[in-house]
Amino acid sequence: MRIFVAVALAALSLVLMAQEAPAQNYPWCAQYSTRGGARNCGFVTWEQCMATVSGIGGFCERNWMYRPAGQKPARRKPKPYQY
Repeated sequence: MRIFVAVALAALSLVLMAQEAPAQNYPWCAQYSTRGGARNCGFVTWEQCMATVSGIGGFCERNWMYRPAGQKPARRKPKPYQY
């Protein structure tokens, strides 16, 4: 019983100390030409992305969801109501 309580307290302390991991935010994506068309948006430079797809097929493109650190998303202006 003491072991169970010790394990439960250890697990609870790990859960309470856990923090959210930030999402990966990189500017380049590799679109692989394999069956199913896998995609990996984990590249800092275009050259790094191209080195990954060379030999296995695919292409690199800009990650349009990329936001540099500290930059807020653009706000849209509301359209005037049309009658």
